[in-house]
Amino acid sequence: MKHDNIVNIVGWGSDGTVVKPSGRQINNLVYILLEFVAGGLLFDVCQTIGGMGENGGRYFLSQMLDVLSYMHGKGVVHRDLKLENILVDDNMNLKVADFGFATFRKVHALKSYRGTMTYMAPEIKEGKTYDGMQIDMFSTGVILFIIVQGIFPFKEAKKDEYFYNLILNGDLDTYWKKTGGQNLSPEFKDLIIKMFSYNGKNRPSIEEIRNHPWMTTGHDMKNIRSDILNELAEKRST
Repeated sequence: MKHDNIVNIVGWGSDGTVVKPSGRQINNLVYILLEFVAGGLLFDVCQTIGGMGENGGRYFLSQMLDVLSYMHGKGVVHRDLKLENILVDDNMNLKVADFGFATFRKVHALKSYRGTMTYMAPEIKEGKTYDGMQIDMFSTGVILFIIVQGIFPFKEAKKDEYFYNLILNGDLDTYWKKTGGQNLSPEFKDLIIKMFSYNGKNRPSIEEIRNHPWMTTGHDMKNIRSDILNELAEKRST
């Protein structure tokens, strides 16, 4: 795969050599060369800035939708999307990395337990057969929530977990109060709750998110990127 929002492979071979501290040399090693991404992890950006608000969420989600559309269009699902597996370059363009759990086989009927606890869809935790595209969308929702609010939406998506249980039971007033999201727009709240749906079939598709009112409101991506870069530089200088 080759895409502007993926850490791309720039070379590979089977003639690699490593010299151990003892002086012993190991030859004929298989290696992969990846492009260098200068900006570091999106996780670190979020830790430095904190919540970036809804505009920050729109900025990064639009890029995530582009890369998801590309991957899923190729019949590939990632299965471990998280802030720690996304890098950014110097211009805040994101780069998805670490395809160690990715697959292109039977992507709509997977059974393997894959992912990271706090980003993992409930059907994986419950050992059900799952659709890889639907669980990628769930993880993208967790990423979006953290970018906007600066905190995780729940510890994990289990029925007995306090915050996710509030969502499942429709006690959204309490949920938004407990997560500090009372002042978030109704459009954002509607979209993110749909992305967190317990039933994967109820999660919105890429096109449905692109056409959602929260994404179609007027916003200047160049100005948002500039604001993020300026805030990051300011926080790192203090």
